[in-house]
Amino acid sequence: MEGTVVAVVLVALVALLVLRSGMRVVNQVERGVVFRWGKARPGHRNPGITFLIPFADRMRKVNVQVVTMPVPTQEGITKDNVSVKVDAVVYFRVVDPARAAIEVQDYVFAVGQVAQSSLRSIIGKSDLDDLLSDRERLHEGLALMIDSPAAGWGVHIDRVEIKDVQLPESLKRSMSRQAEAERERRARVITADGEFQAAQQLANASRIMSDTPEAMQLRLLQTVVEVAAEKNSTLVMPFPVELLRYFDKAARQFGATTPAAPVPAPAPPVEQP
Repeated sequence: MEGTVVAVVLVALVALLVLRSGMRVVNQVERGVVFRWGKARPGHRNPGITFLIPFADRMRKVNVQVVTMPVPTQEGITKDNVSVKVDAVVYFRVVDPARAAIEVQDYVFAVGQVAQSSLRSIIGKSDLDDLLSDRERLHEGLALMIDSPAAGWGVHIDRVEIKDVQLPESLKRSMSRQAEAERERRARVITADGEFQAAQQLANASRIMSDTPEAMQLRLLQTVVEVAAEKNSTLVMPFPVELLRYFDKAARQFGATTPAAPVPAPAPPVEQP
């Protein structure tokens, strides 16, 4: 009887040890790929407690979080023959754990190598202006180039972004001089356009004042009012030449309408005795 009890206890202990050796815990951010006698089982194990057959099953855990991988600085020559250095960052995640564990030995290293070669290819196909201004289109093209081989590895490329474009110092100085010259050109054009508009307005005002001389007097009085508003003790008022012309013209008109006075006859000479 005692031997039977001992045997049962031993069997229970062995069963517990076997069960304990086959129990695995899969975290929330992981998925488990099970290999039975070296052959991958279909599907994957979800987060939680899972059980394996001792000595037969082996499980590999694959992280399914988004991986942020910086791409080292790549030096290349653009389409317009400018030497630049470009670095980028790739965001990707595993969508098929079985493929990521079977199809490629190290999917992180593989994605990094594809990203570097794709970045060099994008540099050679793009102009410098595209690298500096049209980055959204380059991001889409770069993500498509990396995603093509990565899809066979069970990896999905979420986004690729170019972080920085390093230019030679000589090119930076040339671009700075070009931008400064462009700003100076626009400033001169704006100044010349303002002078032209001001000259047009002054010409229109002069024509109006020449047609109506009274406008000059009104303008003079308005200037006097503006100067007097400052409460100055001394008022210097310019006397326009047009006003003198107006007075001269009025005097001539007045002289033409007034009849000339008769000239008196000279007195006769007086004879001396």
